This record gives sequence, structure tokens and C-alpha cells, in this order.
Amino acid sequence: MTTTNDAPKTLWLGRWGFVLAATGSAVGLGNIWKFPYITGEFGGGAFVLVYLACILAVGVPIMMAEISFGRRGRGSPIDAIRRVVQESGGGGFWSLFGWMAMLCGFMILTFYVVVAGWSFSYLWKMLSGGLVGSSVDDMAAIFGANNANPFNLGAWSTLVTVLTMLIVGKGVQAGIERSVSWMMPGMVVMLAILIGYGVYSGGFGEAFAFLFSFNTAGLSSEGLLAALGHAFFTLSLASGAILTYGAYLPKGHSIARTTFSVAIADTVVALMAGLAIFPIIFANGMSPGSGPGLIFMSLPLAFQAMPFGTLFGVLFFLMLSMAALTSSISMIEATVAWLTDNKGVSRKQASWGVGILLWVVSTLAMLSFNVGADWTLGGRNFFDWLDYLTSRWMMPLGGLGMALMAGFLLRNELFKEELGLSNAQHALWLFMVRYVSPLGIVLIFVDALGLASLNLAAQWPWLLALLIVITLVGELASPRLKRQLSRV
Repeated sequence: MTTTNDAPKTLWLGRWGFVLAATGSAVGLGNIWKFPYITGEFGGGAFVLVYLACILAVGVPIMMAEISFGRRGRGSPIDAIRRVVQESGGGGFWSLFGWMAMLCGFMILTFYVVVAGWSFSYLWKMLSGGLVGSSVDDMAAIFGANNANPFNLGAWSTLVTVLTMLIVGKGVQAGIERSVSWMMPGMVVMLAILIGYGVYSGGFGEAFAFLFSFNTAGLSSEGLLAALGHAFFTLSLASGAILTYGAYLPKGHSIARTTFSVAIADTVVALMAGLAIFPIIFANGMSPGSGPGLIFMSLPLAFQAMPFGTLFGVLFFLMLSMAALTSSISMIEATVAWLTDNKGVSRKQASWGVGILLWVVSTLAMLSFNVGADWTLGGRNFFDWLDYLTSRWMMPLGGLGMALMAGFLLRNELFKEELGLSNAQHALWLFMVRYVSPLGIVLIFVDALGLASLNLAAQWPWLLALLIVITLVGELASPRLKRQLSRV
């Protein structure tokens, strides 16, 4: 059996090029503060174990499917899904999931560059001495003033857009792979330096206990849902990034081993971020539960009180800026790949064309923090709508579509060839992607929409019974379902 496209234009130079790029996509601004915070809030080490179980049950099977789609189809999400589905005898309907993934990644980026602009802005403020205050309220005022000025905030958002397009415009190897090959190790080195300082700051023991104490009492049903949701969203699934990066993965490299490498690296970097941030917070008597304010209000105040605080502040916001940039690169690559493959334009032309559109839409998102704050629809401004549509609708639906295609629509031989698993391993993956991952995504979807208050700790026997019933029905109906889906 041959692949649908045996002559990709560009490949990663090696497996680690993909691992670094995919990890860079996964390790964004949210991972730097959110994962350490929810880890401490929901049981420390107990939460980490549940989170890893959710990664294995939901994230890894879907990610393996996305990479397989990309490498098999050798193209953008639209082209890759269309080619692979056609190879299995399916219809053109399923390419809509490729369109949704590509659009989702672009929409996320339109508001993400605004948030990334905060990181670059604070890097400059730290270098120039613009982060001076005596209280969290003073820092909140600086943060508010930073957002209230559309020219200031717009300039930093524009800088992120330009840097992203410059890197992507250079190509997969010369641009993306070369950039992440130093940005990701650089980020780890800076985290290691900050952790080293934390060991001597006086707050490391408290921070370590906050993150790793095995507190099962703190692991509520809310914590289980938090672990489940973060396990799905942290890997950049259903946003076009991983599928497109998979299109550049050379044959012969294990998709399973590569996927596990990304999942492990993503978790390790997030925990390192916690060990870097929370010693500083605890040593200065601050609260770790400050959400986004932890980075842009509490930490700058703590840096002022530290020896060599400016140096460590610069290192931190430089690391944060690189994390933002690696994520931005991944989210735009799907759109650029589609234009270069289908519209006969060069990569540089595609990059700057997309960049101009990105700048226009991101400017509207940026205005939601100042002059456009009152431009609302249904109680949400433009920035909020972008976030709501992508995180609560498009990504969960895209993940379900990917699982449905991989589990039921496509021929098993296709994924056996791409994944290179043993019969037992493939049977386990197929079971997870058919039943366990979709059930997890449905729970994420229901919780995110606020349709139900689920006490998973009390309801797990019923959920297990439901999974067994769904599995039996699915296996019995699988041949007929596959025939019906292939006609769509």
C-alpha cells in the first residue's frame, strides 16, 4: 500500500525537529501559569497522575491520529484529510474538519498575538525600568494602562505578527525548525536558572509541596474535569498545528514514540515552570492563586524585592515571549501550507498575505481592551467571542471528528502502516480513539458549555458502565457504520 502523497516538498531534518516544534506549540502562555496553578489547587501530585492518565486516554490517541493524517496526506489539514479519506473510499464531507481545524488555528492566533504582545511589552518594561510599584494594585494599574492605550498594545501585537511571519516565511527547516531548535532549549535553560535561584530563595520547599504533595482530598470532580480539559487543549489538538507538522515528519520515524516524547516534554516544562515561579511567589508572601495576574502583577512585584531581580525578570519574560512565539508559529503554519499547496504562491507571499489578514483581525481583538471594550454582542466583545468559539465549540468538535474518522471511517490497515504498532498495541489504540477519547471529549464539551454539573468522583461507575455499553454497541455496529460514513 502506498501513501497518498509520496513526494512532500519539505520534511523535518529529524524526529527531534518535530518534537521541539510540537512541544513549542503545546507550551504556550497558559502552560506557564495555568498548569502549575491548577496542579497545586487540585491535589498536587495526585492531580499530576490524573492529568497524565487523561493525556494517555484522550490526548495521545488523538494526537497519534492527527500526526498519521498529516504524514499520510502530506499537506495542510484540508488536503491531508481529503486525501486520506479518499484513500479509504470516503466522501468529500470529511474535509470540512480540515477547514475547521485550519480556521480554528487562525482564529486562536488572532487573539493570541494580543496576549503574546503582553509578554514582549513586559520584557521591554523590565529592561527599561518601567515595572516599578509598591503593591499589586500599582502593578494592576500598569497592566491596565498597558491595555488602555491602543497604539501601545497594537504595536506589540504587530511585533508578534511580524516575527511570526518572518520565521514561517523562511520555511519549515530554515525558519520553523531552526528557530525552535534554539528557542525551546533556551526556554528550558532559563527555567533551570530560575529554578536554581528558587532553591536558595527560601520558598522552594513550600513550592515543591504545593506542586507535588499527594493530596487526594483536593482532587474533586472539578479537578478531574480540569485535568481532562487541560490534557486535551495543552497538546494543540484540533487546531491544525499538529496535523500540519505531522505532514513534515519523515517516514520511518515512530509516531507513537514521537507523540509520547511531546506529551512528556510538555508536562515536564509545565512542572519546571511551577518550580521556577512559585518559590519566588512564596518567598515574597504572595498568593499562588492569582491567575493571569500572577505573571503580570504579582511576579513583577516580587522581582523588585529580589537580589538581581531585574536580571531574573528579564530572563522570565524572555522565556515567556519565546513560549508565545513558538505557539504563534504553529498556529499559522496550516494556513500558509494550504496557500502554498493550492494557490500557486510562494511561502513568503503566503506568509505575508496571511500576516496582513491576521493583523487586521487581531487589531479588532486588541481594541476589545480599550476603545472597543463596549462593542459587545450577547455580553461578549470581539476578543471573548474568538476565545469562546474556538475553545468551547471548534476544538472539541474537531477532536470528535478526528476520533470518528480514525476510529470508524478509515481502513484499519492505513493506520497500522502509519503507526507501525504491534497487533495488540494497535487494538489498544483503536479502542482508545473509538471510545475512551470521544467520551472524554464529550465530558469536556459538556463542562465547557456549562450544560451540566458533573460529580465525576461519584458518577465514575456509571461512566464506566456507559463506556462498556458504547463499546459493545460500537463494535457490533462498526462495519455498518463504516459503510454509512464512507458514503458521506
